[in-house]
Amino acid sequence: MFFKSEEGKTEILELYNQKLQELNIIYTEECIDTQFGKTNVIITGNAQLPPLVLIHGTGGCAPLILESFSDLSKHYRVFAVDVLAQPNKSDEHRLDIKSLDYGHWLLEVIIKLGLKNVTLVGFSFGGLISLKALEFSQIPIKEVFLIAPVYIVNGNPFVNIWKLFIPLKKFIKTNDKEQITKVMNALFSEYDDFALNFLSRTFQYCNMDFSSLPIITKNSAKDIDTPITIFAAENDIIFPGKKMIKRAKRLFPSLEEVILLKGSKHVPNKTDFKIIEETIINAAETSINNEFKSFTR
Repeated sequence: MFFKSEEGKTEILELYNQKLQELNIIYTEECIDTQFGKTNVIITGNAQLPPLVLIHGTGGCAPLILESFSDLSKHYRVFAVDVLAQPNKSDEHRLDIKSLDYGHWLLEVIIKLGLKNVTLVGFSFGGLISLKALEFSQIPIKEVFLIAPVYIVNGNPFVNIWKLFIPLKKFIKTNDKEQITKVMNALFSEYDDFALNFLSRTFQYCNMDFSSLPIITKNSAKDIDTPITIFAAENDIIFPGKKMIKRAKRLFPSLEEVILLKGSKHVPNKTDFKIIEETIINAAETSINNEFKSFTR
């Protein structure tokens, strides 16, 4: 099981609902029954707008990723998905990270939501899920935006052990606040009290997966023809930005653009998230303009 106790699960879901209410948005929640487990989706934005599916990272949830992209729902119908086996409302069934199961699961969610021509936005582990989805089937996906994604490169394991996993293991064992602060400072460009509290509770109350992360092969990447934009974080110790850009340019024939977020750690700050959001919104406006031009010819 993902949650160590019902008490811990209750406390995390209270924080989840607190953040969702703080967003002050009009939304609905839908539970999608997939072969991999029940999946919670938060839906916001006008139903007539083009669909965008938003996938959060490890230790995250739909309300947190929605908070980072507050203006997307003005331009898209946004479907923020709670990833399985994470601190959220979806089922606790963890999938095999080395198989295409996460991609299969996401495609099933998209199909059961009745979506076509989807813009897919994946942050961190959500980037891996997005790429796995493209490997499984590109049919319903129009374009993909990846933010500091898992699955393209990995950082120096010795740096990660020293700066992340040692203090994280100490925190899980001792609940020493100094240790979780070291983890947050290594991962986040900036963070608030809520993020610190939510991640602290997640590492205390959840069985996290610390297995090694795979990277996509050249053969798999060359078969992807869906347009991809990548935002790489310069000071990301887990997935170094410049290393990621170098490999991505060699891997993906459909790579549209790569943007280096200068000075950013793994989790960007508000300014960088705004840059990412504006890039995604500009893509929507360009698409609408092109469709209008085609219609009026």
